[in-house]
Amino acid sequence: MLPGILLIWGCKDITDSSSEIDWDTICVTVTAYNSVGYQTEDNPRITAWGDTLKPGMNAIAISRDLMKLGLDHNSKVKIEGFDSVFLVKDKMHHRWHNKIDIYMGEDVQKAREFGRKKLNMAYIFKKDSLKN
Repeated sequence: MLPGILLIWGCKDITDSSSEIDWDTICVTVTAYNSVGYQTEDNPRITAWGDTLKPGMNAIAISRDLMKLGLDHNSKVKIEGFDSVFLVKDKMHHRWHNKIDIYMGEDVQKAREFGRKKLNMAYIFKKDSLKN
């Protein structure tokens, strides 16, 4: 038997503590929506911020209460179970809280199959936004 060897292996910290941004995570209700008239107001491809949605975009709509966390137009988010980064492109009616909708183009069946889930969402925020 060989004498025990202790190896100490460390990974480089890839987060820059001096950076002005950081990631935070929140559990939200996640559903899906489509570019179809009966699911939206006015033009189903135009968002509340004026962006034009196109099938295949990694876009989400957020409930307006999430804006208090620093989420805003074009904020980047990661959603549990998805490899892609999504952009906040739309905002929901005031009645919704702690909720996001993933944009699924015109594929209503895909959105229905996705259903409603509670998932973790990571979002970028500016560290100085926490200062009063």
